[in-house]
Amino acid sequence: MNETLAQTIDAFVGSFNNPDLDKVMSFFAEDAVYLPGKKPELHGLAAIRAEFAPQFAGRFGAMTFDVYDTVIDETRRRATIRWACRLDLTGDNGRRAMPLLRWFARARYGGRVQWHGLDVFHFDTDGRISGKFTYATFRLPLWEAAKNHQPR
Repeated sequence: MNETLAQTIDAFVGSFNNPDLDKVMSFFAEDAVYLPGKKPELHGLAAIRAEFAPQFAGRFGAMTFDVYDTVIDETRRRATIRWACRLDLTGDNGRRAMPLLRWFARARYGGRVQWHGLDVFHFDTDGRISGKFTYATFRLPLWEAAKNHQPR
């Protein structure tokens, strides 16, 4: 990869927002590590793909990420992003979502919720993600009604 880390991060997030699991997986190194929040650390492409598969199958409705902040350290091959994850469970977007999630989001928030987090990325010398570490201070997302605002 000849891109800067900022370009790689933008393309990676874009692959989530225009859902393409194969494209997302193409950013990871073979031996990558993924820490999905409070769950155990996952190792290797197969385990990471299995963790991401439900969201690409629509189990959480239509999911998009808005990045608020990006911090890049090219020298150490590190990046951190702070984001809002927005879930739209209205209409067809919620058709494949887990029924309880769909019901709760629609009853409490009109079908659109969001939560916030950050990811720390480590990159190998080829520019592939060798580590993706997602952090939050809660076991389950702190749902709130989605707001229609642009990233800061």
